[in-house]
Amino acid sequence: MDFSIQLSSYFPDKSYGGDQVYKDMLEQAVLADELGYDSVSLTEHHLINILMQPAPLQMAVKIASATKRVKIMTSVVVLPIHDMRTYAGEVIVTDMLTDGRLMLGVGRGAYAFEVERLGVDMASTREKFDESLNVLQALMREEEVSWGGKYYKFDPLTVMPRPINGEGPPIMMAVLIPEAIEACAKRGFHIQTTPLSGDHQHMVDQVSAFNRGKDALGEKGSDLTLSLSRVAFMASSDKDRWRKIQQADDYYSRFDNVFTGPGIVKNGMIEPLPRKQTAEDLGEGLLICTPQEMIDKLKPYQELGVNRIILNLNFGMTQSETLETIQQLAEEVMPHFTD
Repeated sequence: MDFSIQLSSYFPDKSYGGDQVYKDMLEQAVLADELGYDSVSLTEHHLINILMQPAPLQMAVKIASATKRVKIMTSVVVLPIHDMRTYAGEVIVTDMLTDGRLMLGVGRGAYAFEVERLGVDMASTREKFDESLNVLQALMREEEVSWGGKYYKFDPLTVMPRPINGEGPPIMMAVLIPEAIEACAKRGFHIQTTPLSGDHQHMVDQVSAFNRGKDALGEKGSDLTLSLSRVAFMASSDKDRWRKIQQADDYYSRFDNVFTGPGIVKNGMIEPLPRKQTAEDLGEGLLICTPQEMIDKLKPYQELGVNRIILNLNFGMTQSETLETIQQLAEEVMPHFTD
């Protein structure tokens, strides 16, 4: 099982400076590369201070220039807010400038506050995403593409430059529902998912669905991977663990506001709202623990067949603590799972 660090920019205090946030993310990526992590992953979000990354492809190029081998995944880019006729070219160039290390994770968008202020009705995002993905793949694989769909209508055109390998970087779908996971795997897509607040059985169902879809492809599906995303951090004691859980609870008081709540945002800053879930219950679902506990918690993922664990460490801890966790994971946890 491979390990990835999610560079999920979090900006709870404007005085810290946006430039410093991205310097921190780059420093984490460089350390991950040096320590043998498989990949780093980048979100795409606009207009808000959680998962703040309005330019993931640009950030991917910057990371590639400062690292040697680590893969760079978008986790994920929001296709319905882009025009595929220009976005396809941006993806192709990014793939070139990252020396083929790009994996394009794609999704429909999770926050109505965000997509609707960018002119897309949240209720239409699934339908628009499906068409956008089809257009994107056609533009990267073929020349003189024309289209006559609901969201795209255009005469023949050829995106330039053409992809390195004839079809662009590998594509990873962000999917939660098991039935959708199976369907996407059958189409030849890598999968990223997360159990969120679901129980262990829900995760088992997600993995089983991926395996069914992959197996249906036979040899063509042999290289497909399943990535699982979790919030995580190293803790040295019960007291230290509780401090970090409380910080995560503060983070989720904002995350929930835009993910499942009313989307109250002022001057780009998401308002913290009271949570129904207690901090204690939240802590039970997060991977905030000692190294040995982390090993014990990750073993079931490996045994089920998860190919990659994406660890989100950026929920408000200091940069020095985050770098220490990246180091500790590499030295004390990863050797139990990687070659």
